[in-house]
Amino acid sequence: MAVWALGINHTTAPLDLRGRFAFALDQIGPTLHGLRQALGPQPGVGAGIESAILSTCNRTEIYCAGDHAALEHTLGWLAHSGGVSTDVLRSHSYVLENGPVARHAFRVASGLDSMVLGEPQILGQMKDAVRAAESAGALGSTLNQLFQRSFAVAKEVRTSTEIGAHSISMAAAAVRLAGQLFEDLAQTRVLFVGAGEMIELTATHFAARNPKAIAIANRTLERGEKLATRFGGEAMRLADLPERLHEFDIIISCTASSLPLVGLGAVERALKKRRHRPMFMVDLAVPRDIEPEVKALEDVYLYTVDDLAHVVQTAQANRQAAVAQAEAIIDAGVQSFMHWMDQRDPHHGVVPLIRQLHSQADAWRATELARARKRLARGEDMDAVLEALSRGVAQKMLHGTLAELRNSDASAREKTARMASRLFLRSQGKSRL
Repeated sequence: MAVWALGINHTTAPLDLRGRFAFALDQIGPTLHGLRQALGPQPGVGAGIESAILSTCNRTEIYCAGDHAALEHTLGWLAHSGGVSTDVLRSHSYVLENGPVARHAFRVASGLDSMVLGEPQILGQMKDAVRAAESAGALGSTLNQLFQRSFAVAKEVRTSTEIGAHSISMAAAAVRLAGQLFEDLAQTRVLFVGAGEMIELTATHFAARNPKAIAIANRTLERGEKLATRFGGEAMRLADLPERLHEFDIIISCTASSLPLVGLGAVERALKKRRHRPMFMVDLAVPRDIEPEVKALEDVYLYTVDDLAHVVQTAQANRQAAVAQAEAIIDAGVQSFMHWMDQRDPHHGVVPLIRQLHSQADAWRATELARARKRLARGEDMDAVLEALSRGVAQKMLHGTLAELRNSDASAREKTARMASRLFLRSQGKSRL
């Protein structure tokens, strides 16, 4: 049995290309039926293929399981469904098989692969995708195990680490600072000026807090409307900005304009209409979108990209430790899933044993690496950390054998000693599996 996955996301494909492969939840069933029909005639795949599709604003991923992987045929089917060439899709996609599929699914469920690190929405979206696959009769025991283990790993990551507690971007820092000014962000009205990647990311953060209203002001109305639709907001023309500025509590701007778009006079007039209720403003543009003199106004809290960079930096050590802990949990989950896969292999024997040995070694390595990363994050001496890392790996590798030598009877000890000598005291060049 093989598992494979194919996907595009916010790091590999532009927004317009991702839009070609977006599937609404009510489209998943018919789409899975078409996929399974397309893959059915291929040798070794057959009618028993399992499949699931995860489609969100930031990613579309296909997960499959069958007797043999059919990555090329899956790629061809998806390219055709989006109306692009296979080569174009290949250049913007990632393809995974077996263990890497599990690692990717676990990272996605845990929020480590999201535009916003640790965001919880993706877990619910994955569960919706699994329910849709189940309803379509496309989910078998292998993919069911993969996804159920993904949910279990995600739960452990969220309960055992602080992965969702530390922002990783200036966008998240903006939300944090806004939350310090406004007691309840759900009661605020937010205006985004621009419609590029940074605004998309920042809007994702703010939308998660369910503000009262979201608006996108952009030079190109069509692009603004497309982004506004994602977040249930409205689009407005840039030219209307001065007259409507007073309507918003929070203004986030990031455009490529060479001159400021929000001037001191416009903000002063907005404050007068607001009867001096405070305004929170973030200028993420370089050069500036908001005139620097605005910062001197008594009821305006203006932050620049440099201000937010300082906020982000303060969480660096905690972030690294949380990510390292999460990756160690995921490594253990991958090892467990691959062990389950091997147990179901009808040819279970030496090859699965080799895989298990490699998986066990990888898990030990990941554990020690996570411990080392945490020590480095605390500022400990690098040489001392490396020494502890190598010692920890060596101790884990030898622990089982040394325990057998110490605790077994004389006869068993002699056999273990011979085996240990043969395995550990031989030339490394002759001992590769």
